[in-house]
Amino acid sequence: MTTVVVGTAGHIDHGKTTLLRELTGIDADRLPEEQRRGMTIDVGYAHLTLPDGSELDFVDVPGHDRLVGNMLVGAGEIDAAILVVAADDGPRAQTIEHLELLDALGIASGIAVVTKTDLVTDARVDEVVGGVTSLLESTALAGSPVVPVSSHTGHGLDVVREALLALRDRARVPGAAGARLAVDRVFTVKGRGTVVTGTLRGSIAPGDRLRLVPGDGNVRVREVQVHGRAVERSTGGRTALNLASVDPGELHRGMVLTTEPEVRTTDRLLVSLRPSMGVHELPRPGHRLRVHLGTAAIGVEVGRRKREFADLVDGRRVVVLRLDRPIAAAAGDRFALRRSSAPHTAGGGVVLDAEPPRGPSRRRFTTPRLLSLASATAHDDGPRLELHGILDGRPAPDIVEALHTRAIAATSGPARLATLRGSLVHELRRQATVDGAEAARIVDRLLEGLVTAGRLRRSGDRIHAADDDDPGSALHEVMARLEAILSGPAPPPLAEAAAAADCPHEGIRTLETTGRIVRVEDDLAWSASTYHRLTSTALELADRSALTPAAMRDATGTSRRYVLAILEDLGRKGILTRTPAGHVRGPRAPRQAGTMR
Repeated sequence: MTTVVVGTAGHIDHGKTTLLRELTGIDADRLPEEQRRGMTIDVGYAHLTLPDGSELDFVDVPGHDRLVGNMLVGAGEIDAAILVVAADDGPRAQTIEHLELLDALGIASGIAVVTKTDLVTDARVDEVVGGVTSLLESTALAGSPVVPVSSHTGHGLDVVREALLALRDRARVPGAAGARLAVDRVFTVKGRGTVVTGTLRGSIAPGDRLRLVPGDGNVRVREVQVHGRAVERSTGGRTALNLASVDPGELHRGMVLTTEPEVRTTDRLLVSLRPSMGVHELPRPGHRLRVHLGTAAIGVEVGRRKREFADLVDGRRVVVLRLDRPIAAAAGDRFALRRSSAPHTAGGGVVLDAEPPRGPSRRRFTTPRLLSLASATAHDDGPRLELHGILDGRPAPDIVEALHTRAIAATSGPARLATLRGSLVHELRRQATVDGAEAARIVDRLLEGLVTAGRLRRSGDRIHAADDDDPGSALHEVMARLEAILSGPAPPPLAEAAAAADCPHEGIRTLETTGRIVRVEDDLAWSASTYHRLTSTALELADRSALTPAAMRDATGTSRRYVLAILEDLGRKGILTRTPAGHVRGPRAPRQAGTMR
């Protein structure tokens, strides 16, 4: 099982390091100055072995306002978070700022721990627990458990351990085809040489050779250690690498060691920005900011050119960021933005393209293509498309749609298969950077898909359109069956529903593109009529008072899982806006409730 990395967050002196020490037996304050001053200055690390033998890695970050940069070094590589709030103090400035940063980074798995409960009354504990719960409701961590604890007496620690076990099971760890380690520490060990540490995605063993990014160098791994022990292979989590034949002066925090070709040295990023907690206006062209990506932090300027900036209908903004110096990045990387003057969170998002086109190739910066790229990050680990139109043999959605339209139009009467194939290859090469042989393979797969879906029929060397408009066709029958299954307020997972209806992917795609179903998560969709009914209910409730998930749950008779999904979807689209008190009408809401279509 892949190791889940959990980061702490919270105000200074609220007990983050003490809590980790009680849970793990490890003091994450590793620096003498930290131990002398009783506060975390740099990122610290600990780990916990769970009852089933699996492990959690912890990243302990500083809570002081002047050390937010160090906090982000740890937060940039975590999968989940523990928010720590002292019962005697309650949520404070850094509590809010850390929550804003976690929300900007898209951290959606976590727990909150109210510490120092032995110092206050039960009524005060209940008050702080309620306040923390309300704070979480306005972030991606909404619905996370809030556990009262005393590290001094041990009260509540067993509940925290149970919550961590559940957190391990629901945290979403980014996948990796190769190996990738973002460097957070570089040092030397006498008699061994250079050592780097970081959070590993993928797998590394002694003898492996890794690319050093930024740069064009390679390093060889001499030894791999996990939690202070040499191992034959690390498969993820906190990892230390002893590197051969490299000077520590050549390495620094923010670099990446990797075997993945997608990780590139770049000074420009095409990104999708989204509003996060506390962000009222996304950055505009020309704004100077600081981006925190992985363990790197670098100044950036938001692109000023017309083709480097676009607003999407769901409230996100696609922009080009120009970096002050090159960093390592790949499509799908999460990041946070902070303002340099009067430091505070300016938003967060996902990298769409780590090497966006330059010069004449910028003509591919069109709103439909930007929307396709941005949409790929909404329900996936990362985008699968780049602006040259083809990645891993898959065309961008707008190109596929153009080819589908051309194929259907060309087969209104019987057509020669060879003629149609040649026409589609020509069109594909006109729209994307792809050689003839690859274009032919892509077109063959596309035509095969249209035939399999029943949209085209082949007879020998001829091909013609099928009667797609016949409501009695097999495809239309299974599509209608799937639509009916998704008509309840608490539908089954989409994959399960599609299997029950015997509806192929082509049918699901058609239902989506024609607006008959609305997908809000990768495996959650409603029929359009049910979605609009739920949306109207949400707007009606928001008109009366700030809408909470509990009120929405009671009004619809569904569970919290469905309520949070639809509220997050309406928030992304700007139909609702999250506030500390609950959801209110957003900038893109219709004027009258009940008119959502």
